[in-house]
Amino acid sequence: MNLTLWIAAGLLALVALGGGISKTFVRKEKLEKRVASGWVKDVSPGFVRALGVLELLAAVGLILPAVVDIAPVLVPVTAVCMVLLMAGAVITHVRYHDGTKVVVVVSIYLVLAAFIGWGRFGPEAFTG
Repeated sequence: MNLTLWIAAGLLALVALGGGISKTFVRKEKLEKRVASGWVKDVSPGFVRALGVLELLAAVGLILPAVVDIAPVLVPVTAVCMVLLMAGAVITHVRYHDGTKVVVVVSIYLVLAAFIGWGRFGPEAFTG
C-alpha cells in the first residue's frame, strides 16, 4: 500500500508540476488557444498565474515533506487541497463544456488525490 501511495503521489505531482509550469510561465493568450482552456479568457492573468503557483506548491507538497521527513503531515494536507482544486477544475470544465474526456481525466486526478489523502491520513500515515 505504501508503494502504491508513493506512485500515486509521484504521478499526481507530475501532473501538478506540468499544469503549474504552464499556468505560471506561459502567456495567457497562448493558454487560451489550448484545448479545454476556454475558461482562461474569462479570468485575469493573475488568477491563472495564482492557480499555476498553487499547482507548483502542490507538486512539491506531495513529495518533499515525506522525502526529507520534515512535517510529513503536509503530504495528506496537500492531497486534500488538491481534491478541492480538482473539484473546482471538474466544475469549471463541465461549465465550459470542455468535453467528457477532459472531465473524466480531471476526475481521475481528483480521485487520485483523495486516495493519497485517505491513505496518508489513515492506514499508511508517516507517523512512527
